[in-house]
Amino acid sequence: MITYDRLFVAGRWTEPSSPELLDIRSPHDQAVIGRAAQALPADVDRAVAAARLAFDEGPWPRTAPAERIAAVRRLNALREAEADRIADLISAENGSASWFTRAGQPGLTRQANAYLAAAERFGWEETLESDTAVRSVVRREPVGVVAAVIPWNSPFSAAMAKIVPALLAGNTVVLKVSQENSLSMGLLAGLLERTGLPEGVISVLPADRETSEHLVSHRDVDKVAFTGSTRAGRRIAAIAGEQLKRVSLELGGKSAALLLPDADVQQAVRGLKFASLLNNGESCIAQTRILAPRARYEEVVTALKDLVESLKVGDPADPDTFIGPMVRPDQQQRVRDYIELGIMEGARLVTGGPGIPPGLENGNYVTPTVFADVDNSMRIAQEEIFGPVLVVIAYDDEDDAVRIANDSEYGLSGGVWSADAAHALEIARRLRTGTVTVNGAAIAFDGPFGGHKASGIGREYGAVGLSQYIEYKTVTV
Repeated sequence: MITYDRLFVAGRWTEPSSPELLDIRSPHDQAVIGRAAQALPADVDRAVAAARLAFDEGPWPRTAPAERIAAVRRLNALREAEADRIADLISAENGSASWFTRAGQPGLTRQANAYLAAAERFGWEETLESDTAVRSVVRREPVGVVAAVIPWNSPFSAAMAKIVPALLAGNTVVLKVSQENSLSMGLLAGLLERTGLPEGVISVLPADRETSEHLVSHRDVDKVAFTGSTRAGRRIAAIAGEQLKRVSLELGGKSAALLLPDADVQQAVRGLKFASLLNNGESCIAQTRILAPRARYEEVVTALKDLVESLKVGDPADPDTFIGPMVRPDQQQRVRDYIELGIMEGARLVTGGPGIPPGLENGNYVTPTVFADVDNSMRIAQEEIFGPVLVVIAYDDEDDAVRIANDSEYGLSGGVWSADAAHALEIARRLRTGTVTVNGAAIAFDGPFGGHKASGIGREYGAVGLSQYIEYKTVTV
C-alpha cells in the first residue's frame, strides 16, 4: 500500500485543499493498491502562482542553458536508477503488461538524451549580419508558465516528453497527471524534488477533468502542452484560441499498417504483435487497421488469428502476460461495446468477441479480437477503440491501399511492410500521417513526432520538440 497524502506544489510537498484521499485500484482484481491526495482548483491556483513568480522573478529562466542541461541530466539519472520500480508501479496502476513497462524504460533514456543533445546544439542566441548598418540578435527564450497535461496510458513517457524540453528551455511547469497514475507520478514528483530545481519551477498535480480545465483556462498559463483524446484536444484548442496562448496537442489515432503484395506475411505479423497491440492496445500510435492485398487477404487474416490466439491475457505482473486489463471498468465496457458494434456492422468475427476471458472476471479484461471483411467506412475502422481490437481491410492495388490509409480523420502513425524497403519508403511518403515505420523500425526520438489532421498540432522529440517551448525575440542594433 502506497500513500501520498500531500501534493507536490512548487517543488515542495504541501497539504492539499481537501484531506480526502482517492483509492487507487488495481485493474487486475480491483484491490486497493494505494491512496493519494487529488488537486482541486485552489491547488492549481497555488501551483500556477508559484510558477508565475518563479518565471517572472526567479533564477530559472535566466540560468545558462548548460545549467539547465545539467539539471535535466540529474533528473534522467535519478529516473534510470528507479526504472524497475517505475515499471512495476505503472503495471499495477494501468494494467500495462510488465514486458511493456520494462521495455519502455530504455526508451525514456533515449527520449531524454535526444532532447539533451538538441539543447546542446541549439542556437539560444545568434547574430545575423547584413549588408546594412543594422545587426540583428535573435534570441530563443522560454515561453513562460507551461501547463503540461498528460493521459494515463503511458504516463512517464508523456510526462518526460513535456517537462524535459520545457525545463531545458527555461520554462516553469505545472504537470497535471491522471488520477489513475497518482502513485507513479508521485514517484516522479519525488525524483523532481531530488533534482534540486529552484522553488516554484515545477508542480505535479493528480486531478480530475474539471480541475484540468481550470488549469488550461488559467490566465497566468502561457502555453498548454496536451496529450490525450481528440475531443479533449478540441476543447483545449478552443480555450487556448480564445486566450491566444500557445498550444501543442498530441491526440488520437487510427493508424494503418500496409502489407504490400511482396511482404513476408509472417514477419509482418510478428512485427504487428508490437506495433498493433502494444500496451494492451491502449496506445495512440497502435496500427489497428491492417490493410492486406486481396490476393493474400485470407493468408493475412489467418496469420493474425493465430497470433492473437497465442497471446497470454492475464495478470500484468506475470512476465508471460502479453495483454493485461483495461485501465478502468468504463474503458473495458467501451472496448466491449465496439466489439458488439463490429458484429452489428457486419464484420466477420475471426477471433475474440465481447466476452470476458474465463477466470478474469474480477478485472477489467477484454478478449483480444480480430475482425475481417471490414469496410473502411465502418465505425470500427474509423473510430479509435483504444483496446486490443484489429480490423483487416482488403485493397485492390497500391493506390487503393494509400487511399484507404489516408481515408481517416486521424494521421498520427502508420506502417508499411515490403520486401523492397526503398519501395516501402516511396509508399510511406504518400501517407498523410506524422510518423511511418518501415518493416517494423522503431520510432526515433531525434526526429519530430506528432500528428496530421485530427491527431494534433505541433511536434515532440528532439530539436523540433524543444522548439515548441520557446519564443523568438529579435533585437536590432
